[in-house]
This record gives sequence, C-alpha cells and structure tokens, in this order.
Amino acid sequence: MDFALPDSLKDYLDELDAFIEAEIKPLEQADDNIRFFDHRREDSRTDWERGGLPNAEWEALLAEARRRADAAGHFRYPFPKEYGGRDGSNLAMAVIREHLASKGLGLHCDLQNEHAIVGNNIGLLLMLEYGTPEQQEEWVEGLAAGTKFFAFGITEPDHGSDATYMETTAVRDGDDWIINGEKTWNTGIHAAHRDIVFARTSGEPGDATGITAFLVDPKAPGFTVEEYLWTFNMPTDHAHITLRDVRVPNSAVFGAEGAGLQVVQHFFNENRIRQAASSLGAAQYCVNRAVEYANERAPFGKKLSTNQAIQFPLVDLHTRCAMVRALIRETAWKMDTYGPFSASAEVSMCNYQANRLCCDAADQAMQVFGGRGYSRHEPFEHIYRHHRRYRITEGADEIQMRRVAGYLFGFMSGKAPKGVRPS
Repeated sequence: MDFALPDSLKDYLDELDAFIEAEIKPLEQADDNIRFFDHRREDSRTDWERGGLPNAEWEALLAEARRRADAAGHFRYPFPKEYGGRDGSNLAMAVIREHLASKGLGLHCDLQNEHAIVGNNIGLLLMLEYGTPEQQEEWVEGLAAGTKFFAFGITEPDHGSDATYMETTAVRDGDDWIINGEKTWNTGIHAAHRDIVFARTSGEPGDATGITAFLVDPKAPGFTVEEYLWTFNMPTDHAHITLRDVRVPNSAVFGAEGAGLQVVQHFFNENRIRQAASSLGAAQYCVNRAVEYANERAPFGKKLSTNQAIQFPLVDLHTRCAMVRALIRETAWKMDTYGPFSASAEVSMCNYQANRLCCDAADQAMQVFGGRGYSRHEPFEHIYRHHRRYRITEGADEIQMRRVAGYLFGFMSGKAPKGVRPS
C-alpha cells in the first residue's frame, strides 16, 4: 500500500499557500477586514437589526475572496475540467480541507459558513449528477462561480434524524406540484436562489422511496421565512420556513421523482467526509498552537511544556489526529475508487470521530492557554462553538454510530445506504 500523497497534490498545496499570501492575506488585512476574525468577529459579522443575519460587508468580503480564488483557478478545483475545475478527487479535497483548516481562522477558510477559497460546492456536484440538461444550463455556471446558491430544506420541526418520516408533501396538479409543509434549520435561505425542498410525493411514512426533491424559489407565493434561529455561533442563517400551497412546475423536480432520498444521501456522504477533514484540520491547529504556547509560557521560571499534565493530553490528541487522518484519507480514496456510497460506514466513523476530536482539541487548547484561551483574543472558543454544531447537524454523533452499527450488526445492507439504488 502506498500512503504517499501524489506530488501533484503536494505541489498544489504549495500553490494554494502562495496564493493565500499574495492575494487573500492582504485582503484580510485591508480596510480593517481583520475585525471579522479578531476578538470583534461575531459582532462584526452579524446584522443585529436584521434578525441576526450575516451582514452585508461580511458577505461582500467573502464574495470578493471567492472571486479572486476563481480568477486564480482555485475555487472550482473539485469540479470537472469542462466547468473550469481540475477534476479534484474526494481524497484531494479531504487533504485540501484539512490543510486550509489547519491554518486557523482566516479569509482563506472560514468554516462558520463553509467558506473556502477551494469551493466545497456540493450544490454544483449534485446538479452535475442529478440535474436535467435544462437545469444544468440554467444553474451550472453560477453555482461553479459561487455567485448562485442553493439552500437545503430537509429537516422539519418534528423530524430530523430520519427524513423518511417528513410531513411535507407535494401533490401533482396538472403540470405543476403543490407543496405544503415546513422546514427548519434551512441554512443559507437568506441568500439562496433556490431551496432544494424534499417532500413526500408517494408511499407511507418511513418508506425510503416516494420522497422527491424540488428546486423551489424562496420568493414564490406561499414560501415564508418565519424566523432565523439564533445559535451558539452567530451570525445565523438557519431559518424556519413554511410552505403553504407553493406551486412549482414539474421542471422543478430535481433527480428522479420519488428518489429524493438518494440526493440526500449523496449530499451527506460527499459533505460528511469533507466536514470531517475540516474538523481534523482545526483540531490539529488547536494542538499545534497549544504546543507552541506551552513551549513559550514559563510561569515560575519553568516552561509549561515540561509538565506531564500538559504533555499527555496533547500527545493523546496529536495521536488521535494521526489516526483520524489515516481513516479519512483511506475512506476518501475508497469513495474515489469504488463510488460515493462505497464506504458509508467509514464516512460515519470519520465524521463523528473528527467532530468530537475537534471539540476536545479546542477545549484542551483553552485549558493550556488559561484565561486567554477562554477569551475571544484566541480562536479556540470560536472553533469549539462552530465544530460543536457538526456533532448535531447532518447526522448527530449518535446517528452516525447507529449507522455504523447497522452495517456492523447486519441490520442494514452494505451495498448502499437507505434510499439509494445500488449501482
């Protein structure tokens, strides 16, 4: 087995680093843009007068970073060459996401809203996989450039972990569909050009089939944002929305009718492995900074790093980083080699382990730094609050473990996740 990263990928990381130094760091430092990353970050990012949404200046800065990254040929890295990308693999994206997150907070990669100079654009990847030719013609270029966005409406107030029990329905009416229901934690809806809304169109609650995905215009009559839910980590773009007799044409169906759960599972598998890589990178950043500080800080004339009480927790975290890194890279390689659903158990293992690891590493870094670690003058509290979210969203720790148990004990088929048609 060859565990060495390809030279082309290592060269690309060097290319990314050079671009960050030349283009992104100067933009981050210009016009007091650093306020979005220093101790003022949450207040600077949040429009408190508009329900806690991200403010216009913050989102404009992110857009400019994306524009520069796209012009330099980085933003579209994971996409096919025909769309301006470099055919980036799951393995390459896992390595890149870890690399960017390991640099700490910055305009190059801000995980609070999934921003990165190498786009984690799952909406585009889904469009290329499931979109009709007409949908692709309308949406691909904007999605690829990061100028158009899709939100993802699956979770409901009474149904989250098992989407097959969703109560949102869509009923055929001639050439249209009429959608009724509600969604919560509908992230990014304030800026989305379409919301991928999942609704039951046939079957019974609990059935894996009979759920259909629709591209719904958030401005459509009957589509209402009821509130934005404030969270542990502001600003918020997580909405509770209702759909009351929202009419969409049949051309809004995304993927095959009744096979919407496959779109969901594809989204989760692609995103969970990248999310895990980001958590790993952030965890390694916390460990590295704590080690650096322990070698500098010398209370009573003795470096913190000489104390085993400081050494051992960081050694343990560093070891866990190495173990999770190996699993993430092997899993991403399997997805590239055998298909996106070929390593679903391993994806869940990577996800919950990496997210726990990051929270543990941020917590330990706070402890090593003492009072300053707890303050907003270091990034650890921000990292903790953000990555704590990942232990709930897109499958809580317990759901990931339940999924692994399903494969381990034979309650689930190893051929494909629920709702996915084996290839």
